[in-house]
Amino acid sequence: MTDMQAAVKAALKAQAVETPSWAYGNSGTRFKVFARPGVPRTPWEKLDDAAKVHEYTGAAPTVALHIPWDRVDDYAALAAYAEERGLRLGTINSNTFQDDDYRLGSVCHPDARVRRKAVDHLLACVDIMEATGSRDLKLWFADGTNYPGQDDVRERQDRLSDALREVYDRLGDGRRMLLEYKFFEPAFYTTDVPDWGTAYAHCLKLGPRAQVVVDTGHHAPGTNIEFIVATLLREGRLGGFDFNSRFYADDDLMVGAADPFQLFRIMYEVVRGGALPSDVAFMLDQCHNIEAKIPAIIRSVMNVQEATAKALLVDREALTTAQRAGDVLGANAVLMDAYNTDVRPLLAELREESGLDPDPVAAYHRSGWARKTAEERVGGEQAGWGA
Repeated sequence: MTDMQAAVKAALKAQAVETPSWAYGNSGTRFKVFARPGVPRTPWEKLDDAAKVHEYTGAAPTVALHIPWDRVDDYAALAAYAEERGLRLGTINSNTFQDDDYRLGSVCHPDARVRRKAVDHLLACVDIMEATGSRDLKLWFADGTNYPGQDDVRERQDRLSDALREVYDRLGDGRRMLLEYKFFEPAFYTTDVPDWGTAYAHCLKLGPRAQVVVDTGHHAPGTNIEFIVATLLREGRLGGFDFNSRFYADDDLMVGAADPFQLFRIMYEVVRGGALPSDVAFMLDQCHNIEAKIPAIIRSVMNVQEATAKALLVDREALTTAQRAGDVLGANAVLMDAYNTDVRPLLAELREESGLDPDPVAAYHRSGWARKTAEERVGGEQAGWGA
């Protein structure tokens, strides 16, 4: 084994990918939610499934929760349940978009009563973080307008700023606020946090524990996401990723499914920026509408690992030499050599060395977990996205 291969394996051993609780449940589009047998009916069963992903990949030790989808009476007990299964509860995701009161927005709503309701929910999520031991609170707002003149654009930013400040000031020691952006949907004229610049501006004003989340599906076609990643890393404001794939909009497909080369380019900037390992949270945000949930999530974790391995294989010295010499094709060739490397044998070796099956998907199918849960989890399946 070469020194580079050893370094790649060491870095991959330290990488962790957080899986989202909602990806284990039934989900769909606004047209239809397709139910599958054996999906989790409770947050407890979601953790059971997440434990299987970690068991076979060894790289998914935390699970993000979504409130109120994952509401329970005792969050400390839920955290203990996760720990018993070799997991930890991760990011707490707020929900200010599925209530009739939020038709015109939540924290940016023109009515102070509605804004108060939304902020109180966010503060309740901070309390949940304390009970679960979670480090990160992730905020995504569907707030925006559909028509010119519908509301005062500047005032909405003021309302947003006030809400974020109140929540930020409530954060305990060691806690972070992660602000996510989305350039459209469901608001079609203006979105109140439409891009990384808006998110960054608010985070900069709040303080160092406010960080930006990059969802790879939340950009206009042709956007250079790796440039955004590099810039946020340079400024010390990249808090995390929501990894998924898109063809047209926020498709929430398996990460790396649509454009694996883009995922590689993003991960190269992560490696280049010294963010592996780091405090950057590598999270999945996906909805598996027509495919089996657990195998799809396992595949996503593996796709992140493969892109990371290729990024780690880039010959940085040769790349720098070509760049400084103005060797355009030579520099590009260095990147392409790493991207075209088949890293699957290396990852299989890494898994075997860690006591795992070299093929996580095959190992899961052999386990019989899908058949077992289909027989035991009958009725009352919990819906997620698109419900």
